[in-house]
Amino acid sequence: MSSTRCYSSHFGWIVALIASVCTLFSFEVIAEDLVIKIEKGVSTALPIAIVPFENKTGEPLIDPAAIIRNNLERSGLFKSLPVNDMPALPSTLEDVRKKNWTSLGIENLVIGKLVKKKHGTTDIHFRLIDVYSGKQLLGYRIPVRDDDLRFGSHKVSDFIYEKLLDKPGAYTSLLAYITVDQGLDSDTVYRLQVSDSDGHNARTILQSTEPIVSPAWSPDGQRLAYVSFERNNSAIYLQDLATGRRERIIHGKGINSSPAFSGDGNKLAVTLSRDGNPEIYLYDFKSKSLTRVTRHGAIDTEPAWAPDGRGLVFTSDRGDGPQIYYHNLADNSMERITYNMGRYNTRARYSPDGRKLVLVNGAQGNYRIVLFDLQTKIYEAVTIGVLDESPSFSPNGAMIIYATVTKNGSQLAAVSADGFTKQKLVVQRGEVREPVWGPLIR
Repeated sequence: MSSTRCYSSHFGWIVALIASVCTLFSFEVIAEDLVIKIEKGVSTALPIAIVPFENKTGEPLIDPAAIIRNNLERSGLFKSLPVNDMPALPSTLEDVRKKNWTSLGIENLVIGKLVKKKHGTTDIHFRLIDVYSGKQLLGYRIPVRDDDLRFGSHKVSDFIYEKLLDKPGAYTSLLAYITVDQGLDSDTVYRLQVSDSDGHNARTILQSTEPIVSPAWSPDGQRLAYVSFERNNSAIYLQDLATGRRERIIHGKGINSSPAFSGDGNKLAVTLSRDGNPEIYLYDFKSKSLTRVTRHGAIDTEPAWAPDGRGLVFTSDRGDGPQIYYHNLADNSMERITYNMGRYNTRARYSPDGRKLVLVNGAQGNYRIVLFDLQTKIYEAVTIGVLDESPSFSPNGAMIIYATVTKNGSQLAAVSADGFTKQKLVVQRGEVREPVWGPLIR
């Protein structure tokens, strides 16, 4: 749940413990896709043309070119040529005429085809071509199931992104988030949902009339940990996405919240108040044991693992309002991270390279997403909303997804790490909260 909305009462949602027992379902159904609207890109975007792929299957399959085109444009770093403006639709290297494309300022060209294979599979063939040299930069054949062409298209997008920008793409990753709307009987309905990185293929993992909060991905992208308020109390659950198997792993009196997987997937950092005060604990999956990490009279919550696994950052109000602290697990030393950044700093998360933190900074009644450089100690706001919260890095560190409160309630938005590219991710009804960007799916 949002720390910006009511940190002093530990998210404010503890009041839900007195509510009635939830109506709960654990299943996977198709949900409403997120619609991504690009609001701002960069003026130096690379010109590229992604030609519609030749369909040699004889079946009406989706065109990977459209998905690839949308993926690259969403980054704000590519400007694709509209199909109607293309001088030709080549599908082989021999069909490419250099002058057709250089006259339009196109530097790179993507061509491809779909070839039907046996047993419900299709091969995606693609080539990335340097138009000026006429040489192929990249070319692969990617076999996929007929019902998984979107994933194959995301894989192609990752290949192109990395080849042209010399950094990994993140299109094969997944998003997890919470939607909230009114059910047919006027009850508030909470859904834990998962979608592709472009908002498509949205599916409901869990539905309840009691709050679901704090989703967290396992490093392999196969499991989600989250907090559910069924059974009249908060508890931390673990769910396998492939099998649907669901297990209540941490429960008991008081607060059970804020799960965060370690980099090796063997432990969870969590917030528990079973000893009377919210503290950070580590849960070991193998031994199913809990180890207490912090011991202080303040609220300690929202843990996040450092990429090297040696320590945790967390939020605590033990100092001048809620601030970010680092706990070294080897020697149990503690240090405050956020100084000279005002009296409100919460929900820190590491960039994949461990060099920066993304967090929520509050000042003059506004709550915005900021990036904090751990070496230079310089911080920079990358959003300008009134109430922005729950930031999460993409697995390549290029984008940050977060929730922002608008006149229509909470919606999702994304911003590039440099602040130049901005997007909104909206649904047709209800609110969307607590986005978490998952790891790449190999």
